Amino acid sequence: MSTSININDREVGDDFPPLIIPEIGINHEGEYDKAIMLIDSAIEAGAEIVKFQCHITEHEMLHTDMKPGDISDETLWDIIKRCELTEKEEASIIDYCKQKNIIFLSTPFSREACDRLINLGVEAFKIGSGECNNYPLIQHIASKKKAIILSTGMNDIKSIKKTVSIIQKYNCPLIIMHCTSMYPTPYDKVRLGAISELKDLYPNIPIGLSDHSLGIASALGSVALGSCIIEKHYTISRSWPGPDTSISIEPDELKS
Repeated sequence: MSTSININDREVGDDFPPLIIPEIGINHEGEYDKAIMLIDSAIEAGAEIVKFQCHITEHEMLHTDMKPGDISDETLWDIIKRCELTEKEEASIIDYCKQKNIIFLSTPFSREACDRLINLGVEAFKIGSGECNNYPLIQHIASKKKAIILSTGMNDIKSIKKTVSIIQKYNCPLIIMHCTSMYPTPYDKVRLGAISELKDLYPNIPIGLSDHSLGIASALGSVALGSCIIEKHYTISRSWPGPDTSISIEPDELKS
């Protein structure tokens, strides 16, 4: 049985070309003009969609001195706080995407961020791996009854099943994405076979890949196993500052 879901009039599923999601994320470093540049470059490379992250730092974490591993010497709090976009800026970005006829997608990291995105009129949510087992947040997002793209990094099948059951209770259209939460992911840790496992477990749910390995080889390989949606961090240049730019693909790679 082939199943698809609709995201802003784009059908995603086994019978359609894979949807490639360039994740701008926080590669704009909180700079609105840089965010617009990234959207324009993604469009020029042929993207149908761009993804951002909606951060309201005080609502998603305690003030912490924790650092994100080897990615940066800056504290996680300082990174997220610096990379926040205001609600007004996000509204302007959504309007810009509408003008340019490209789909806007975002990941909320708190209930307040979810509510903000709903107020701004988003039609779908991406849930990051770190929130996959944040069941109160999952329930809050699912209660909005919008399409959900769920990343599963750092979670086992038992945890994934619980999250999926919460989402299905609200009848939300759903895509599940295999993910290995290592930055960058070594090729021997990509585990593309997990796509086949997820397809066997959920034959009526489209399956995709959120890929943090370098280059595009893993993403291309995932399509052969049935991945219908691929997410890659995206930047104009890996020479730009930022915690995610070193693992991001550039315009030529996105076009490929």
